[in-house]
Parts: sequence; C-alpha cells; structure tokens
Amino acid sequence: MNRRLQKTVGFVGAGVVTAALVKELRKPSGDRTWTGTVLGLPYDFRRPTPGKILREFWDPDNDALLTPHAFGVGYGVNLARVVRGLRRTP
Repeated sequence: MNRRLQKTVGFVGAGVVTAALVKELRKPSGDRTWTGTVLGLPYDFRRPTPGKILREFWDPDNDALLTPHAFGVGYGVNLARVVRGLRRTP
C-alpha cells in the first residue's frame, strides 16, 4: 500500500473512532452505553471479554461473514463461516 493511501485510511479510521466517541460523550453520563453504530459501522468501547473476542473471529452458530469487533469500530471476519464455505466447495 502506498504511503498516501496509508495516510488516508489512517485519517478516515481516526475520524470514525472520534465520531463514535463524540456520539457517546454527548449523551448524559448515565445514558452512555459505549456501544452502537456510527456512519453505519458498529462500535464497542466496552472492555472486551475472552468470549466476545472469540465470537468476533470464530462463531460457528452465526451465518454472518462479518461480525462486529469485540473492541473498537468496524468488523472482523467470522472464520468459522469461511471454513464452512470452503468445506461446501467441491
């Protein structure tokens, strides 16, 4: 990836994280959940648990290919779904 594209991706990523944090901080402190969506992307700033981390990357009961990050903004890849799809391919 060239340097200009890296800077652009980093800038956009930082902007999305900032937008999610501002969204939460504008709420009264008792109403802050630290989880939601911003610009159509899920965010979760709560402390990640081992179970949440595992489900982000390996959730065989979930048919979704993309799963919300256990911490931060965006999606991870459900590798259980990938493996299941590869096994079905002849």
